[in-house]
Parts: sequence; structure tokens; C-alpha cells
Amino acid sequence: MAFDHVPVLLREVVDWLSPGLEKTPVLIDCTVGGGGHSAALLERNPGISVLGLDRDPQALAAASAKLESSRVRLVQKNFRQLSDVMEEYGYEEAGAVLYDLGVSSPQLDRADRGFGYRGNAALDMRMDPEAPTTAAIIVNTYSEQSISSLIARYGEERFARRIARAIVRRRAKEPFATADDLAEVVRDAIPAATRRTGPHPARRTFQALRIEVNDELEALTESLPAAVEATAPGGRVAVISYHSLEDRIAKRTFAELSRGCTCPSDFPICVCGRESDLRVLTKKPVRPTDEESASNPRSDSAKMRVAEKLGRPAA
Repeated sequence: MAFDHVPVLLREVVDWLSPGLEKTPVLIDCTVGGGGHSAALLERNPGISVLGLDRDPQALAAASAKLESSRVRLVQKNFRQLSDVMEEYGYEEAGAVLYDLGVSSPQLDRADRGFGYRGNAALDMRMDPEAPTTAAIIVNTYSEQSISSLIARYGEERFARRIARAIVRRRAKEPFATADDLAEVVRDAIPAATRRTGPHPARRTFQALRIEVNDELEALTESLPAAVEATAPGGRVAVISYHSLEDRIAKRTFAELSRGCTCPSDFPICVCGRESDLRVLTKKPVRPTDEESASNPRSDSAKMRVAEKLGRPAA
């Protein structure tokens, strides 16, 4: 199966990030995927260079075919290693940094990756095939309390305890091996009245396992401040998220870095000396248009937040 990925919020990404690239012509695409966003930004800004990161070698192969340019460098790395990658390859500053988080359509649609609920595929869910932890390891070896905790925390699933109990009870008879096997146990653990409507009953549990397998939230929490640090004054950082946990991290990080003086309001002058690093450009997140949601239903949950780096460019 080809890595055919429809980039979400494509026009909006190009419009919001291009002003930063006019000043500093370097784009860092932290989740390059199939290369759709980078290709569109290269087309709008033909003088830029691109540093693209991704953990998935299949995504990088697709991006390499799409982004045939001497101005593009692709690296198989986790974006939490952004600072090290920039130093290794000689990138000092970026005019734009983009995160398009979550799992892509090609990853979901390939049964052998184990991200989906259906199919006789191994319970994998690794974005990097060389990573040590799989979803099967989690459901077959973690304690009931640990499974319940991660499903509640990362899946925001109100039936986490029931699901964890069912998982442990089932694995005592036979270990989990396939995605559809786990999905059936999760579905049966949720009250029938609840699972009659809405998305697949296992959606939240599978999301939680994927986040745990790939350590997604910790990686974003570590990487985002480093991305801001690497952005040149006047440059922009954009984060596209697909669930509230990711969006909360982006919102909180941007808010914290956009804060200036923290002195008490009754101080006559500032004594803390703190200055804002960012200016938040999107008071409310940018959402897909009705037309985009209709043509690409998987884009419907997307939210994009954008901030601009403050400070004066070097002379």
C-alpha cells in the first residue's frame, strides 16, 4: 500500500507559516509524513530549505519521492531530538516549525501496523518499527492498575477500570496477539447502551495504547520549547493536534512562553525582568472548513495553534 496521505489544513498551514519563511528561509517539518505540507510550503516559498523528521521509515520513503530537491534533508528521528538533529546537520535557526501530530491515514489503513481496530494484524502500534515497546507488550504484561491508569489518562475513557479488568482476565487464559482480538474484549467490557452510538467503542483504548507505545505526549512536551528556542525572531511555530491532550500541551506551552512580567500587580516597576518569547497568533485554534471535513472526515478533529517568536533578528 502506498503512503498516500492527504495533508490536513494545507492552505491554512501555508498561509500562517509563509511570513516567517520570508525572513528566515528554513522550514523544520517535525512530522514530515508523506511530505504534503512541506511540498506546499516549498511551492509557495521556492527559496527555502527543509529539514524533515519522522520516526516512520515508510513515511520518509514517501516524502523522499515527493520532495525531490537538493534543498530537502530527511532524517529518521523522533522530534524530541530536534536540537541534536539541528546541531548535527548545521541548522542554526528556522523561520517556521510545523508539528502535525497523531497517526496518519496510511498508518491507520495498513493492518500490519496494528493501529486500527479491525484485522488479524499483530498488536504493534509503533511509529518507529525499531522501538522496543509494542501494544501487545503493554496489554500482556502491564499490571491491571497500570493499564487502567493509562487508558483513563491517555484515552480519557470513563470505563478504564472495567476495560483493564477484562484485559487481565482474558490474558490469563490466552495472551493478546491481534488488534481485532483486543477490540472485541474492549467492546464487550463497555456497557451495551453506551456502545450503541458514537465511534468505535475501542477508539479511546487504542488511542491510549498508541500514545503509551510511542511516548507521544512526553515527546511533545520536551520538543515544543526546543522548537521555540530554535525559531528565529519573526518565525512561526504551528501545532496541529487531533485530541484534547495534545492540544492542551500546545496551548499551555504557548501561553507560558508568551507570558511577560510575573511581578505582583502592586509592584510599581518590574523587578523579575521576564520577557515574552512568543506572541500567540491564534486566540482560538484554526479548524478545518466544512468542505475539508466533508472531503476528508479524518480532518474533522484537527486543531491548529500558531505562535510567533519575538525578539530582534540578528544584525
